Amino acid sequence: MIKRTLISVASVAALAACNPTAETTEDATVANAGADALATALASDIRAEDKVRDEYRHPAETLAFFQVEPNHTVIEYAPGGGWYTRILAPLVVQDGQYIGVGFPPEAAASISEEFVERVREGGETFSARQSEAMEIPPEKLPFHFGNAVPDELDGTVDRVLIFRMMHNLKRWEIADSEIEALFDTLKPGGMLGVVQHRAKADAPDDYVDGNMGYLKQDEMVAFFEGKGFEFVEASEINANPNDPADHEAGVWTLPPSYAKGDEDRERYTEIGESDRMTLLFRKPE
Repeated sequence: MIKRTLISVASVAALAACNPTAETTEDATVANAGADALATALASDIRAEDKVRDEYRHPAETLAFFQVEPNHTVIEYAPGGGWYTRILAPLVVQDGQYIGVGFPPEAAASISEEFVERVREGGETFSARQSEAMEIPPEKLPFHFGNAVPDELDGTVDRVLIFRMMHNLKRWEIADSEIEALFDTLKPGGMLGVVQHRAKADAPDDYVDGNMGYLKQDEMVAFFEGKGFEFVEASEINANPNDPADHEAGVWTLPPSYAKGDEDRERYTEIGESDRMTLLFRKPE
């Protein structure tokens, strides 16, 4: 089932409070508190430069769809520069736990040795850098590479979130091992959320091998089901019907990358960021 989900920050609490599936007043109170915490995180000054992308990435609606709560233990996979980290870490810092997990540096050897070293250094310094930026103790911002996730995390995580990264796991041929490791970290009933650049259903196979950034939605669902996940729901929160998803230089043609520089920049700006699938999966009880 695919539906369009439209939730403003201000209305998250109201929707939660009037949800007919909420069984008690306590449930509604907890939901309201979670919505308030999310709104606070989104409005924070530490996101001053990030907010320009909110119109494309819809973080309030996306995290509400993924049912992320302030008391959750949350893994953000491949946090990169920390765009979502600066929302998630403040959201869970008081009552939950943020954990960054990144792909093994050597997985990206096909790009360059320099890139591999940058990935390694980025992982090793992640906790300290984000701690300084957000004034959150570094122990609340641990980071692990995907091939070295501590065994003690198995069965302890409420949510795993993967933003615009599955194409790299596919093209580097580490999707199986990374997703299997993430599956193990989840509690029974824990959920995994994916946002990924979406190819057209009839896109040729050689365009959806990961190297162009776009993947097919039905193939993503089948992949995660093959890893033991139950498919919960898909949302059109991050859809962009203006994206033809057939760019010669791949998804990086569009903002914010602008792979073609000034060539047709105005047209790509008008398109905006890529068309994206938003998928939710559950680890069976």
